[in-house]
Amino acid sequence: MTSGKKRRISCQYDVNAENKSSIARMFLLSKPSESRIRSILIDQRAKDFSYTEVGATRGELPSGYAVLRGRIHLGQGSATFDRAVQALRQWKMFDLPGIRLCWPDRPIQPGETVGVTIKHFGFWSLNFCKIVYVIDEDGPMKRFGFAYGTLCEHAEQGEERFTVEWNRINDQVSFDILSFSRPGNLAVEAAYPLARRIQKRFLRRSLAVMVEAVRRDDPE
Repeated sequence: MTSGKKRRISCQYDVNAENKSSIARMFLLSKPSESRIRSILIDQRAKDFSYTEVGATRGELPSGYAVLRGRIHLGQGSATFDRAVQALRQWKMFDLPGIRLCWPDRPIQPGETVGVTIKHFGFWSLNFCKIVYVIDEDGPMKRFGFAYGTLCEHAEQGEERFTVEWNRINDQVSFDILSFSRPGNLAVEAAYPLARRIQKRFLRRSLAVMVEAVRRDDPE
């Protein structure tokens, strides 16, 4: 039950040698090298999404997934909206300790693929996503944003949307994050409570860092 387009999943995490190798690439004892990240990025660009409900963050969310949503006020007016859009284009919501986006110079357009490294307690995780769609709407509610979805080389399955909104009626500018996700492999399923805590922490910190980015670029 979803407005997203159904697709066949091309990666299933059964317990076999190939998928054990894939899981091993996601969870590392040391920081992944740039050459390793680039190599996997090249491979993942040609891959399909790891879930069937692609684009569902546009409308009705699918069942069977955990949903997270957060929203924060950024300020008022067109100048604030423009700074927020610029911050989003620069992936500023990932400017967080222990998190690295590979690479923040990637343009916001469908099909662009990025990797995210996260430093945990004693290990690193490496996950890959592809942009599903871009939002660029004018009118009484001006909106800019995008959603990206998980690829096979990701510990989870699902989609996340980042949106900046300017309500021209009350002049308020906001930043919104919406996601649906579930474990993408057996390792994450076993540690899912921890994974959910990490997701919720990222949500809180990402909202806060966007506020900082917009204020930092304010000329006043």
